[in-house]
Amino acid sequence: MMADMRIATLNCNGIRSAARKGFYDWMPAQGIDVLCLQETRCTDADIAESLYHPEGFHSTWVHAQKKGYSGVAIYARQAPDAVIRGYGSDEFDREGRYLEYRFGTLSIISVYLPSGSSGPERQEAKYRCLAGFEAHISALAAGGREVVLCGDFNIAHKPIDLKNWKGNLKNSGFLPEERAWLDNVLGPMGWVDAFRAVNAQADQYTWWSNRGQAWAKNVGWRIDYQVTTPGIGAKVRSAAIWKDTRFSDHAPLILDYDHGF
Repeated sequence: MMADMRIATLNCNGIRSAARKGFYDWMPAQGIDVLCLQETRCTDADIAESLYHPEGFHSTWVHAQKKGYSGVAIYARQAPDAVIRGYGSDEFDREGRYLEYRFGTLSIISVYLPSGSSGPERQEAKYRCLAGFEAHISALAAGGREVVLCGDFNIAHKPIDLKNWKGNLKNSGFLPEERAWLDNVLGPMGWVDAFRAVNAQADQYTWWSNRGQAWAKNVGWRIDYQVTTPGIGAKVRSAAIWKDTRFSDHAPLILDYDHGF
């Protein structure tokens, strides 16, 4: 059993775009044991070449039915005991939003929760997704599994988690109902925001708009998470947001756990 484990997550905003920006040169050098990707926006035909299957990693890809949309993937240095595609939602599994690797009693999940920013219809879909997903993760935890949810939640939790919080109180991603959902997950349900377990600093963001000079001015949002069950959440040793290289409008979030497979 490994004594420690490094887990990373990235919304790559198109894996082919990230690859062109050097993602596959960066990835093997980081000592990552499990890497979760979201918004891969590809098909199996797009990733047939060896570039997308680096030596030393097992990988699984879940694509949306709609071409060029959504999609998640996981890379792992150790082969999983089980692979679960989708969480049982007819509506959202077809959008390629959930992939789970199981290692014994540990589940590592790449999840891409919907954005509601395109309009009221998608915001209502987002609420439906949050409700169903909450029931799913409750069942996982009740079954005795340790879980690490890695992904783009499309929600900033608290004012510290985005630069212009006052100006976004009525915008998708910082609506009271969305934040209340996270309050419940990270409160009564007992799950842990693993990044915040070791880093309470302000100005810690994982996504920056392409408008204006958001990146240059660090006008960002922290919407990418590793959310865990309490057992593994107590074993977080360090957390980092990788900003030295840009592969996407999101940054990789990398956490070390004192926990083996």
